[in-house]
Amino acid sequence: MKTNMLLCDYAEAIEGKLYIMGGGWSLCPAGPRNMSIAMLILVPWNETNTQHKLTLMLLDEDGNQVNLGEPPREVKQEGSFEVGRPPGVPPGSDIGVALVFNFIGIPFTPGAGYRWQLEIDGQPTDYVSFRTRGS
Repeated sequence: MKTNMLLCDYAEAIEGKLYIMGGGWSLCPAGPRNMSIAMLILVPWNETNTQHKLTLMLLDEDGNQVNLGEPPREVKQEGSFEVGRPPGVPPGSDIGVALVFNFIGIPFTPGAGYRWQLEIDGQPTDYVSFRTRGS
């Protein structure tokens, strides 16, 4: 599946469209941060009408999963999606699905690098990276 991911200050997915505010950044302040990950997934015709598992996880610059809280828990979202074949769309067409994941108050370390990694059906599909400003 082809995907497009974008870091945003805020985003919503409404009726198959992405509504994005403050999107496309790759550098942000350290400390508690609200952010959204907006994505468009293009599902191939032959993979429609099938449920797909999705995992979005936050990794540090060394590729380790970020854990927060007490007790520590992985910063990730899991879910599933299924896209139907709309009437009149010719075979072989990709069908888009718009999704948004919102995160509130994630405490980011100054001068560090991070990556939101997307997996679909257990396979790495896409990622978007960013860094925090130094102290």
